[in-house]
Amino acid sequence: MKRLVILGGGESGVGTALLGKQKGYEVFVSDKGEISKKYKKVLLHHKIDFEEKNHTESKILNADVVMKSPGIPDKVPLVAQLKELSIPVISEMEFGAQYTEATIVGITGSNGKTTTTLLTHHILKRAALNVGVAGNIGDSFAKQVVENDYKNYVLEISSFQLDGVDKFNSHIAILTNITPDHLDRYDYDFNKYIESKFRITKNQKPTDYLIYDADDEAINNWMQKNKTDAKLVPFSVEKELKFGAFLKDNNIIININKDKLIMPLSALSIKGKHNAKNAMAATMAAQLLKVRKESIKESLSNFEGAEHRLENVAKVRGVEYVNDSKATNVNATFYALECMDKATVWIVGGVDKGNDYNDLLPLVREKVKAIICLGLDNEKIKRTFGNVVDMIIETAGAEEAVKVSHKLAEKGDVVLLSPACASFDLFENYEDRGRQFKKAVKSL
Repeated sequence: MKRLVILGGGESGVGTALLGKQKGYEVFVSDKGEISKKYKKVLLHHKIDFEEKNHTESKILNADVVMKSPGIPDKVPLVAQLKELSIPVISEMEFGAQYTEATIVGITGSNGKTTTTLLTHHILKRAALNVGVAGNIGDSFAKQVVENDYKNYVLEISSFQLDGVDKFNSHIAILTNITPDHLDRYDYDFNKYIESKFRITKNQKPTDYLIYDADDEAINNWMQKNKTDAKLVPFSVEKELKFGAFLKDNNIIININKDKLIMPLSALSIKGKHNAKNAMAATMAAQLLKVRKESIKESLSNFEGAEHRLENVAKVRGVEYVNDSKATNVNATFYALECMDKATVWIVGGVDKGNDYNDLLPLVREKVKAIICLGLDNEKIKRTFGNVVDMIIETAGAEEAVKVSHKLAEKGDVVLLSPACASFDLFENYEDRGRQFKKAVKSL
């Protein structure tokens, strides 16, 4: 019996444990932290061996294969030891994909992944395809392979998950964009991060498709120097394309088969130029899976968007409060500020991942009337914007940040939580940060 060791007892770890057990592995789950009650209950119910608050090397280094949670860096000594022993260390995507014949739409990128994933799933589901959605959303991919095994999957895939990929392949891969992010995990080398993202096309064949942003400099540079076997399907908001998707006269035009699709931008339920791109990518994926044009148009007009991504929370005394907690890098916050059409009180800050805020200066000058810092170390923010915005106030939590914003904002203004940083200094994760913000707004 082969031994499967799983590092990390969260969603992907426990899902992989269930799939491993079903496929006849001897399974052991090891978590250096505490495993939550919810996941412990599942492991106990299925009689899966586990440990928490410790990694017992003797129980780990005898594995035939190790599935590592995406949150654990490759550089930790235990992972380095496993690799020295030539024990394969893979991601949940790699493990799960071995046990399904489903058609996979894999979506990666620095920004827009979640919206594009949810929108693609929404279109396919409305068109009555048998489809699951997983990755960083909902139940893990591995768990769904155990419980449902859909005919199609739409997977949101991070660079960390792609780092653990060997044979995994998406029939349709979507690369939304590549901007500097998570550089702390890639030796502060943008090129290593770019290579990681392009692993999504590593196993694609000429019968597969790579949908990508033709306006993205990092993507274009990589493609000039490297090649993929997949059929290239570009999208752009800057230029007309003979093949692919582009904007013309405020219409999205998609030209990838004989039946050209044209949809007015105004008919999209999600606003902003970046969401036009997300819609192009999702639409082309759906067309490649033979979804009818009318069904796609209907889905684009009634999609509700992702939680924590430019989410309208409430209007209090004429002030709009917007939750964009999912903006954990500068580029995502750039999109958010670009969408603001009113004077903005901007809540920003958290764990800096090697951020360069200079790209935001023109937008901040034009739109931001006050900055509220929400992080333990705000020196870089104060240094960058100190000469641009008159008022910069430091706060120690979501409730305080919202109370301060309530005092500063006037009728007709917007309060925007768009942190441009990770959340781990004051919150469990970006969802926790977003939920605390929403709770504080609703108790004003």
